[in-house]
Amino acid sequence: MKGELIPHKMLSQDAFSQSLGIEILECEIGRCKVALTVRKDMLNSMGKAHGGITYALADTAFGFTANTHGKYAVSIETSINHIEAVNEGDYITAESVIEKVNTKIGFNIVEIKRGEELVAIFKGLVYRTSRDWV
Repeated sequence: MKGELIPHKMLSQDAFSQSLGIEILECEIGRCKVALTVRKDMLNSMGKAHGGITYALADTAFGFTANTHGKYAVSIETSINHIEAVNEGDYITAESVIEKVNTKIGFNIVEIKRGEELVAIFKGLVYRTSRDWV
């Protein structure tokens, strides 16, 4: 399967990302950009987007990007830094780029933005299996 098509297949099989309303905006081998609009049911007790929302968006972009090389890739370790609060109605994007990849290990950086404003940074490490996407 062509690498840029893999994220679309992944999203079609990902009920959680679909429930969040995540959409794929751009995708190529080694890079993927996804987005969602923050809904009322995504807010925490302070009326801001729950941190898990930006994390889930970034994790989806990360997973999609890591798999564009055609091999099943699974997360080993991830972290996120929240920089700005996100509000109901905000349209946020997460763009993941593979910074370093070798035969088995890949490192990605994901920028989560509201427009041009950086709201969070996510870092992730993946293990690339020998199993091909078909």
